Formats: sequence, C-alpha cells, structure tokens
Amino acid sequence: MKIAAQIALWADQLRDLSAMGLRYAENIYQEERYRAVQELALQMFALATGKLPEQLEPLRIPILSHPTPFMVGDGAVIDGEGRILLIRRADNGCWAMPGGALEVGETPAAGVEREILEETGVQCRTISLVGVFDSRFCGTISPHHLLHVVFLCTPLDEAELPPSHAGETLGHDWFAEESLPADVDPGHISRIPEAFRLWREGGAAFFDK
Repeated sequence: MKIAAQIALWADQLRDLSAMGLRYAENIYQEERYRAVQELALQMFALATGKLPEQLEPLRIPILSHPTPFMVGDGAVIDGEGRILLIRRADNGCWAMPGGALEVGETPAAGVEREILEETGVQCRTISLVGVFDSRFCGTISPHHLLHVVFLCTPLDEAELPPSHAGETLGHDWFAEESLPADVDPGHISRIPEAFRLWREGGAAFFDK
C-alpha cells in the first residue's frame, strides 16, 4: 500500500472513531477530545491528498460526519450439537448473538470474529452470510439506523479465553433451537431463526427489500 493511501486509511479510522465518540459522548470534555481527533483526521486527509487543511474546510461536514447507516455485525455461532452461542447483554439483560459495531479497516467477517472473541472468549470462524437486516424492520430498538450483517460461524476447538470486553455482557451460554430463553433481545428474535435455517438447509442469505 502506498504511503498516501495508508495515511488516508488511518485518517478514515480516526474519522470513524471520532464520529462514533461524538455520537455517544456523555460530557463536554469527551466532545472536546473527539473534536481534537477530528482535527487530526482532517490534517491527515490533507497530507494524503496534497492539499492544505484550509482547502478541505468546506468539506469538513461530509468528511467528518457519519452520514450513512451504522454497520454492525453479529455472529450466529452454532456448534456440532446444534446449539447457538448467546450473550446476556449488560444494558438490558436480554439474550442476543454476540456482535457489535464494525471498525474501519476490517472486513465484516473479521469484525464479527473479533466481537465474538471479545465478548465471550470463544474462538470461531465465519463460514457463510446469514443476511443483512435493516434495523427498521427487524425489531432493533435504537435511535440510529443500523444495518446488521449476520454471519454463520463455527466454533474452533481451542479452549475459551477470558473475555476481554466482559463488562459489555452478564455472561454467555449455549442454547438449542427449541430451548431458547424467553427474554431474547427484540432485535434478535427474527435473526436467530434465519441463522438456524441457513445452518440446517443452506440457501440464499436474507435481505430486506
């Protein structure tokens, strides 16, 4: 990768980090910090394109904002016994597939594998796409427009590791399709059956029209 392209990628990663941070900032101090990161991203964009920062100033909003739907990834990890791995979310106590926001610079599949490992310590491999679900139609409760990319995953034989982001969950467990917990997160109620369908039958991935 050329140096300019690498600098532009780093700048885009900082842009994404600052946009997410500003969206969820809880106080003025946090906002100031993320705006400082935005300034660094703008200067790096200028360096990568050979322009002065002042020349990019009119493009500040389209460059630094996050105008498109947020892309998040979930992993339907199903073992050889037909059990699916679910986490218990710390924010609402409901059960859900492990997953979260995808990061700039990683593929959706790699991001899902990372999220599963962070939240559960389970090492897995993505094997097929379950579908792309629009948060407006699948029951997700969020003030933001999300696109959920769900992958079917198989657990590896390696022993579980301590979750590095254990604070995001209240634990995790394995469930058979006929024994799912009653308090499944609303946004996952329609997605989990699609994962089991693909696991059993194969076929085309789901998408909203």
